[in-house]
Amino acid sequence: MSTSSYTPAPPLQGSARMWGTIALSAATFMNVLDSSIANVSLPSIAGDLGVSPNQGTWVITSFGVANAIALPLTGWLSQRFGQVRLFTTSVLLFVLSSWMCGLAPSMGSLIAMRALQGFVAGPMMPLAQALLLSSYPPALAGLAMALWAMTTLVAPVMGPVLGGWITDHMHWGWIFFINIPVGFLAAFITWTIYHKRETPTRKLPIDSTGLALLVVSVSALQIMLDKGKELDWFHSVEVTSLAVVALIGFAFLIAWELTDDHPVIDLRLLKVRNFWAGTVAMAVAYSLFMGNLVLLPLWLQQFMGYTSTQAGMLMAPVGLFAILLSPWVGKNISRFDPRSLTSFAFMVFALVLWMRSRFNTLADFDTIMIPTVIQGIALAFFFIPLTSIILGGLPHEKIPSASGLSSFARIVGGSFGTSIAITVWQDRAALHHANLSELINHGSSATQSALAGFQQAGMDPTQALLQINRMVDQQSFMMAANDVFFGSSMIFILLIPLVWLARPIKAGAGAAADAAAGAH
Repeated sequence: MSTSSYTPAPPLQGSARMWGTIALSAATFMNVLDSSIANVSLPSIAGDLGVSPNQGTWVITSFGVANAIALPLTGWLSQRFGQVRLFTTSVLLFVLSSWMCGLAPSMGSLIAMRALQGFVAGPMMPLAQALLLSSYPPALAGLAMALWAMTTLVAPVMGPVLGGWITDHMHWGWIFFINIPVGFLAAFITWTIYHKRETPTRKLPIDSTGLALLVVSVSALQIMLDKGKELDWFHSVEVTSLAVVALIGFAFLIAWELTDDHPVIDLRLLKVRNFWAGTVAMAVAYSLFMGNLVLLPLWLQQFMGYTSTQAGMLMAPVGLFAILLSPWVGKNISRFDPRSLTSFAFMVFALVLWMRSRFNTLADFDTIMIPTVIQGIALAFFFIPLTSIILGGLPHEKIPSASGLSSFARIVGGSFGTSIAITVWQDRAALHHANLSELINHGSSATQSALAGFQQAGMDPTQALLQINRMVDQQSFMMAANDVFFGSSMIFILLIPLVWLARPIKAGAGAAADAAAGAH
């Protein structure tokens, strides 16, 4: 099909538009769900496969990194094969990799399948956005994006609840098997409705050198972050080697991408102040958000005695305000300065994390839930305004590249943030454990009183000491979680001036639609 003679298909009508929206939303829901459904299941998966829960975080980070690497390829692949064909194939491959994840016999094979799942999922979300916008007339673009926002906000809410319930009542493999019927149905409906609306294809050269450098450098950095704690960081030859590979890889990647005619990542966009300021703010903010999103259920299950279901129920309310407020933000974005809305979101994030930093081991269910409910307000004011800053003022033909690069930075930031949060948590816990242990000795009246109490309850001296050590562990990891929460809160405050480095933009309806389309 010639691109010069191509005329975009008219918007869909009636039931075709309804079913098309449902199919695209279901595929998106499935994709976003898989980025959060494993969070509360990590202790069970790790226990079943014989590794520590902290090693289990690879299940999340491998998906995120592979997903991020695939994102910049979406533009090239959709021009090579057509948007509809690529989207349908991506969904079917996602179904296949989900099935293989559920059957994985070891942590190594599960991580490999999760990486495959993340990679084939890369094109799904940008293409779902493109196909959804093509289904609606321009006047209804805001409605299309409000529906989109609802889908992408409901999925992270459902993920922990569904993941927790499945883990407590069935084999953890079912958190992946549930994708199979949803994926098949979404692929069938999408192909039936959209195959006659296929976009033109053309053969473009692929930047294979840039892609190889991207894979090597991002993978080396992520493995370094994941294995650093286990191997004692730079005292290990392996960690040092990975750091050198990542550093050299990124240096060559930058040099190559700035000189290639068809770069896999268009780094020239970084010359635009709004783009780089917004993208850095997005990547750092999302890394803090994801790091704390993984840390909270791990702490609840390992040290507060919560089941997977209970931890999931505590994480679920994050979407309540987000679902209610996102359509309003999308509709009214043009009336406000996006920098003000983003600053408000960062202040709410900072407040939420500060509230969490005040938790103690006696915190009840309601106390832990309140900040989670408030966090939904921050989410509603975070994605769409910040993306309108990133994309605002760019020429229309640059929007896909800019959206892809900012999404890449956000997802890589989320994966790195997860690894960094867990590592800092463990390091701070070890420090607090050492400090608390110094206070426990035979000369301490509190120690003697506690030992006497445990022995009266029928424990022998060894059991009593083990019980005290368990209490010290619980306090150490609580204090360490507070440190991570407080540090994250301060970083959110420091991000606010970065947002104001961007030039003021007044987002019109078209810019708002573009912003919303790139928001997730």
